[in-house]
Parts: sequence; structure tokens; C-alpha cells
Amino acid sequence: MSFLVAVCGGSCSGKSTLATRMLRLLGPETATMLAFDSYYRDQASLTPEERAVVNYDHPDSLDVELFSEHLSLLADGQAIDCPVYDFATHTRVAETRRIEPAPVVVVDGILILADDRLVPQFDMRIFRQCPEEVRLDRRIERDMLHRGRTEESVRTQFAATVKPMHDRFVLPSAEHADVIFQHDAIEVDEAADIVVDRIRRALLTQS
Repeated sequence: MSFLVAVCGGSCSGKSTLATRMLRLLGPETATMLAFDSYYRDQASLTPEERAVVNYDHPDSLDVELFSEHLSLLADGQAIDCPVYDFATHTRVAETRRIEPAPVVVVDGILILADDRLVPQFDMRIFRQCPEEVRLDRRIERDMLHRGRTEESVRTQFAATVKPMHDRFVLPSAEHADVIFQHDAIEVDEAADIVVDRIRRALLTQS
């Protein structure tokens, strides 16, 4: 059986950085990572223009059914074939990525606590809180460097879908978290230390 840990928060809130630090502290023999972003629905049937206006910040843009099935398999100690998503084209590539089970599975995603079907599957739920202006600045930098976007397009999308969906789905989902870390109150390294200590104590209790 694997111990599933959800690391949630708004877009560019630092959740992925926190998850990566946790993974490093736990070590590859103890933990593996699964990203909810890999489970965006394939938009290959749409034109590039149609893909550009899809609301990728709404829960319906993600394949929750497959993701939930894969969570259950990992929790039961079985390997999965995780989809590989191309953010530049908004499509899934033909190849998949094999993820082997581990004692701890760290799961990173914006909307993983926003779906009532997913919340009970996690043994521990973490939420990273971060101010809107910080998240927007980080998203502009990320999307311009790694996703071929312009600053104007990033700002337009943020105002049209990212902020509204954050306010509607992501922020309220913090009520399901066992621990909430405030951006301006605790550094990522310290937060990772706290969470990993809790995970280790939980694993000792289970053994």
C-alpha cells in the first residue's frame, strides 16, 4: 500500500517546488511523484484556434476518471502508464510514462482537492497559499520561457479564466487540506521539512 499525499495550491503558488523538495527529502527509494497536469484531456480534435480558448483552469478540462483510477492503482502498489501532455499543442503524445509504486506518492495539482471523488483518496492533503500578484508574475515568467506565450496572452488568460477559476474552485478547496502553508509565513524548505516529518511519522504508525 502507498501513502498518497496531495500538494495543492493556485497556479504558480509554489506547490510544485514544495512537492519536488519533499520528493528529494524522502529519496527515490521511498517516494515517487504524479502530476495532475499530465491528465489534461486531449484536444487533438479541435483546431489550434479552438484549443486556445478552452478553459484549462476548469475541472472539466482534466480526465478525473483516469486520474482517480491511477491513484487507486498506485495506492494498491501497482504501476501505472501515466499520460504525457504537450502544453504547446494541448494534446497527449502517443507515448506514456511508466510510474512504479512507492511507499509514498506525492501528487501535485491545482484542482486535486476541488473534486469530491479525489479528496478521500489522499492520506494527507497540503495547500500552498500565495498572493495573486506573486502567482501572476511567476506565471508570466514561466509561460514566456517554457510555453512560447506572450506576456499579453498570459495576462489575458489569467484575467479570463485563471483568476475566476482559482476563486471558484481552487481557493475553496483549501478547506479539505490538513495543512495550509502561507507564502509569506514560511519558506518552502521549512514547509517541506514539516510535511516530510509528518509523513515519516504516519508511515511508522502504519507499520
